[in-house]
Amino acid sequence: MKGLLCAAFFTLHSSLFTSCADYNETDNFTAQPDPAFVEQYKDLNPIKSYINRETFPNLTLGAMLKVADFNKQELEHAAIITNFDNVSFGTSLMSGNIINAKGVMNFLDMSDLLSHVEEIGYEVYGSPIVANANQADDWLNTLTAPIEIPVDFVEGKSVNFNDMPVGNYSGTVEGGKAAIAKYDNQNALQIGALAKVRIIEGFEVNPLAKYTITFYVKADRDGSFNVYFSGNKIDGAGPSGKWTFKTGKWQKIVVEAQSAPDETEGYLRIENGPAPILYVQKVEVGYYPDNHRPQTAQELNDTVKYALNAWCDGLMKINEGRIKLFDLIDEPIDAKAEMENGMFDLKHSSEKFFWQDFLGSENYAPEVSRVASAAFEKYGGNPSDLKFFISETGLEQQKVFESLKYWIGIWDGKGAKIDGINAKLNLVYSEDAEKQAATVASLDNLLSNLASTGKLIRLSNFDIKYQNASGASVSADKISESQRQQLADFYGYVIKSYMNKIPHDKQAGICKGNLADTSDPVGLWSIDSKSKDWVRNATYKAFCDALSGQ
Repeated sequence: MKGLLCAAFFTLHSSLFTSCADYNETDNFTAQPDPAFVEQYKDLNPIKSYINRETFPNLTLGAMLKVADFNKQELEHAAIITNFDNVSFGTSLMSGNIINAKGVMNFLDMSDLLSHVEEIGYEVYGSPIVANANQADDWLNTLTAPIEIPVDFVEGKSVNFNDMPVGNYSGTVEGGKAAIAKYDNQNALQIGALAKVRIIEGFEVNPLAKYTITFYVKADRDGSFNVYFSGNKIDGAGPSGKWTFKTGKWQKIVVEAQSAPDETEGYLRIENGPAPILYVQKVEVGYYPDNHRPQTAQELNDTVKYALNAWCDGLMKINEGRIKLFDLIDEPIDAKAEMENGMFDLKHSSEKFFWQDFLGSENYAPEVSRVASAAFEKYGGNPSDLKFFISETGLEQQKVFESLKYWIGIWDGKGAKIDGINAKLNLVYSEDAEKQAATVASLDNLLSNLASTGKLIRLSNFDIKYQNASGASVSADKISESQRQQLADFYGYVIKSYMNKIPHDKQAGICKGNLADTSDPVGLWSIDSKSKDWVRNATYKAFCDALSGQ
């Protein structure tokens, strides 16, 4: 891709325009196509060029993009390279998208993008190393599953109808008739047409155990029936899963089954067809008990540490020190779980794999940072370049912020490497003056709180939606020019507030969420409804003005 000539064109208002600018160079790489042209703001330079690097040496501008869109090296890629210092891929490079159920890691897409950014001298902000979502759950659940052990077959309940007197059948019968009758020189269970009869019941079942039920059937002509074992239909080899038999002699039936998960009572029910009358004899139940045992605490600890080491080793091996900034942990705080000290707890789960449930809440971040740092250095990374952030949403809520600060303090005290906080924004501009004033006050308080931590501070998810005075969202295709300007002004306010409130040496950058409008007017570019071209809008100019100090 080196040395490509700038060659981009946009069709706007039925006219053809071309744009070529020497500022669109990044270590001899030229973004192509170049999205720089737009009529109203065509004289503006790429956004990142407006940052005064002497005054703000650490301030960078990033944007999010899907790996597939970046690797296509088309319009979105060009917009990123031209206007931003770095790119973030959200959850795309997390283990859930890379590791399959067998633990095989597929880094092909990551390898392609890293080769490209190395070629052009570009930067990537790394996806979270661990989190509570977008993890390789199938693999992790397999690793931490109970261990198989050898078990012996256990003989269970049995019924011999020949030992029962002729007469009524005392078992459960629905929809027909059943009785103990004399047949073929012995007493047997007689099941009438369309009767649903439990031929054995009254024993406990374990849904993890594997049962074998044997019994004998005979009738005066060929027939078929359905079988149900403790809530599960057990298919036979006949049509529609029926069990079939031939007339003439007693036929042994062997049913292999497990009970339904929510069943505790054991039974086997035969559902007879419209004909013939069916006779049953000698029912026996046996089973192999659940052949699994839970892993011990030590086994689980060793297993989870193996998984963490394997993931970090694979990630940092393909990285080769090229990505230097990572979210270490993503969204750890549970804002619904208050501890005795008044702080919010970390997220925990009895159903899903959460790293902290195995490593321990206090040892969680220290262990992850230790393993990831070692792997980074092992594969050629310079330790002094590596920076880890804790990313969290909802930090505008005072208690969420205080809780994150509390946990970071614990993790720092246990030797974790936590260099910064990646604050995910959730901003809405409102035409309601009171609501908007509250949003501004909340933002100002958030930035002051973040500055007080002494950590590097990064703002991400920097998209602002628009609401009218009634609280209804205004879509991208409905927003007016004056509304767009109000939105742009608020974007500018956020940027300038960050630059003023966060100490210059603690500014780790701002990351835009969407480049172009979605259904919401969140983009720096609007999308022309006819040509589908990207058109710079007032938000683009607001970024340029704010970053330049205007």
